[in-house]
Amino acid sequence: MNDLILHHYPRSPFSEKIRLVLGWKKLPWKSVLIPSVMPKPDLTALTGGYRKTPVLQIGADLYCDTALICDVLEHLRDEPTLYPPHLRGVCRIFAQWADTTLFWAAMGYNLQPAGAAHVFGRMPQEVMHAFVADRRAMTGNMTRLRPGDAASAYRSYLRRIASMVEEHDFLFGTDPCVADFAAYHGLWYTRVQVEPMADILAATPAVGEWMQRMEAIGHGASTRLDASVAIGIAAAATPQSPGNNLLVDSAFQDDHDIPLGSRVTITPESFGSEPTEGELLAATRTHYTLGRDDARTGRLHVHFPRIGYVLREAEQASA
Repeated sequence: MNDLILHHYPRSPFSEKIRLVLGWKKLPWKSVLIPSVMPKPDLTALTGGYRKTPVLQIGADLYCDTALICDVLEHLRDEPTLYPPHLRGVCRIFAQWADTTLFWAAMGYNLQPAGAAHVFGRMPQEVMHAFVADRRAMTGNMTRLRPGDAASAYRSYLRRIASMVEEHDFLFGTDPCVADFAAYHGLWYTRVQVEPMADILAATPAVGEWMQRMEAIGHGASTRLDASVAIGIAAAATPQSPGNNLLVDSAFQDDHDIPLGSRVTITPESFGSEPTEGELLAATRTHYTLGRDDARTGRLHVHFPRIGYVLREAEQASA
């Protein structure tokens, strides 16, 4: 029941981030492959609506968003650390920038016409149309960079990263921290998934050398697991109590005037705006926990980071 189950798909950049973290920490994991587009009936049975990739399952607890998943994996195995004590603040701030500003500049560059033609050229026509429609729906609330603007920003960011890794092996020293894993995955998509666009990396050879060091970490030991088995594991498990789980803080921090026990929704701020509805079990300085029930799984706890997510009373959200 304590297996780490990662719901992901191979081409997902944010999944690559977590696969490498699992490899870095030498944590064995189970791999459940999910569709890259909706519908995702097995995943949403577990999460209640959240559909972004990846999701980490431990028994009947579901952890959403890679920032929160990194915290969980750090709690499970604190060495080698993702958050060196002398870098705890700066590495988190850098990781948040990398997961948002850097990532979207990279993807704006990656999926301009030449990159998109490479990605979609390997897909059947109906799959391509489904993928484009799905991602358009997910980014409906976002302001997206035009390809030229994305390319300019991406080149600047690559030069800045190069200036960091010219000094030492990783961004902040001799070992990777959470900042490295967050910065890597958008660049990984450039190099691995859209090879015709990868020449942008040639101008910063130090970045390429750093990426080789990151790639060498590997994904660790994983075994395939069928989605139906993961559903069964959730159904047979009891979720951890909010004060006794893998999220270390438990004190209630009420910034919304919404008491615990209320019926609420939690929705990503921008990308992927599907809400998850449930009973608010925890609202701490770092995370939210919702309790929800599903006919296939029974009682589940679904966890979200506080930063990047919107909490509303369910009645307000539906009004």
